[in-house]
Amino acid sequence: MMSKLLVSIIVPCFNQGQYLGETLQSVLDQTYSNWECLIVNDGSNDNTEEIAKKWCALDSRFSYYNKENGGLSSARNFGISKASGIYILPLDSDDKIECTYLQKAIKAFKEDNELKLVYCRVSYFGAKEIEWVLDPYSFNELLINNMIFCSAVFKKEDFIKIKGYSENLKFGLEDWDLWIRLLNPNGKVFKIPEILFFYRKHY
Repeated sequence: MMSKLLVSIIVPCFNQGQYLGETLQSVLDQTYSNWECLIVNDGSNDNTEEIAKKWCALDSRFSYYNKENGGLSSARNFGISKASGIYILPLDSDDKIECTYLQKAIKAFKEDNELKLVYCRVSYFGAKEIEWVLDPYSFNELLINNMIFCSAVFKKEDFIKIKGYSENLKFGLEDWDLWIRLLNPNGKVFKIPEILFFYRKHY
């Protein structure tokens, strides 16, 4: 049943407290209400903790964790290890999701249980506001170039099977590596044909 399809949104944050409220507001605005949002403070020395705790007080679906700095992959793996959802959405602490993203992603999974990953069209915002046009998905092309951004939705059980994000990749490429291992040649992918994710471009 839909009511049982909990989505866990994982928000790692390292010294991006100034953007965190905008990101969490986009979570709170979701039309699909059965979510939990785990904010993982990856050793920040700004006001991340103060802001995160305010949001936790505002809505019980938010929860806060503080850990020693270990990098993005480590923070995401930590958050997912604490997650209760069937589905996972990684969301970086300076990005945003459109209010119907979860609703449309879960609808896609309900209609095709063989799906391994759901994502959408994406737009830049901040320093640049224009659609980020990515190549169409194919596994063969994925081996050469990543065309799936970091905030795609996948099943936690599939993530566990492939042992999560590689914590050896501390300087990028962790999403690309995860998608290749998650999907393999036969993994089914669905791209929602709407702009539902917003990737911040910094000045």
